[in-house]
Amino acid sequence: MSAQAFDAIVIGAGSVGLPTALFLAEAGVSTLVIDQFAGPGQGSNKAAIGGIRATHSAPAKIRLCLESLRIFSTWEKSHGDAIEWFQGGYVFVAYREQEERSLEELLKIQQSYGLNIRWLDRDEIIALVPDINREGLRGGTYSPEDGSASPMMSAAAFYRRAVELGVQFRFGERVTGIIRRKNGVVGVRTDKGGYATETVINAAGAWARPLAQSVGLDTPVVPDSHEAGITEPVARFFDTMLVDIRPTEGARNYYFYQHKPGGIVFCITPDPPIVGTDRRETSVYLPMIANRMVGLMPKLANIKVRRTWRGLYPMTPDGAPVLGWSKTVEGYVHAEGMCGQGYMLGPGVGALLSRMVRGADSAEDKQILEELRPTREFGGEEALK
Repeated sequence: MSAQAFDAIVIGAGSVGLPTALFLAEAGVSTLVIDQFAGPGQGSNKAAIGGIRATHSAPAKIRLCLESLRIFSTWEKSHGDAIEWFQGGYVFVAYREQEERSLEELLKIQQSYGLNIRWLDRDEIIALVPDINREGLRGGTYSPEDGSASPMMSAAAFYRRAVELGVQFRFGERVTGIIRRKNGVVGVRTDKGGYATETVINAAGAWARPLAQSVGLDTPVVPDSHEAGITEPVARFFDTMLVDIRPTEGARNYYFYQHKPGGIVFCITPDPPIVGTDRRETSVYLPMIANRMVGLMPKLANIKVRRTWRGLYPMTPDGAPVLGWSKTVEGYVHAEGMCGQGYMLGPGVGALLSRMVRGADSAEDKQILEELRPTREFGGEEALK
């Protein structure tokens, strides 16, 4: 093994690994990040569409994303990096009684955990999004502090900050195993050598499960693929992320927004899930989502699609991340199974893990870690995953 030793090694330089590394470094923890790809944010991060919301139904995810929103929204002022942050809010629309009832019931949970969200009636939704289809519209929820940013620009910003703080990176290097001695972690083995540490953070996204298995653990993370796309840029005509949770054949829901430079970015949740690691775009996706988007906002009909792509969601059975110390392997930290929400969860998760590794986690941190503990039963499913 190489003589190089670090206080902590983060596996994965993506949506979770990058902010985790920089927050560790800010606290004086010597940190190494290892990633199989050629640079920061080149795994699932670059496939993210950039939405950032605290509008969840699980308390832990609400709290984590509230912290992420604070970090994203103040990043340019604090560090000088433009990351295309735009606070346009999220609107979950209701056209049927069942969606209206479900969204109204969730408001109580969301508001109880500090989320700024309220119900808008039909006329208020129309005032906020004038080009929305008005036929059958009943209302919806609106969370004005949610927003969006550029995944690639923010990954580059987090990377630069981490380097400034002394974090070392090894790109194009694949971790082949986590080295364990007796009951604890002692290092990491790669295809180019090895590094010593007593703390390993698995933030490898869709590739996390084999790494957990290499140290005798088996986190239930199974990747599936989702497609997204972007149109040509046009003059701004709406601000919010629009989310339609009505299921249709082939899809559970879909969502889209106009990002800061003007393009419409869009994504769909396949039903049934497309399990596996195939990241090739398909011919089925665009006609499916285009019909739904134009149905919700007819003005979109004449905007040209510029490209589509496909990314991986590392899913858990209940749609929630796995976070915290391993109970059986000392020094192993779970930061796995972000379920396609790693970009919006990442800064909040990274800040929490930094506090946890240093033994500085708060009472609220402990509540989050209890909810997302690796030993939970994984029963049920989050309503707004």
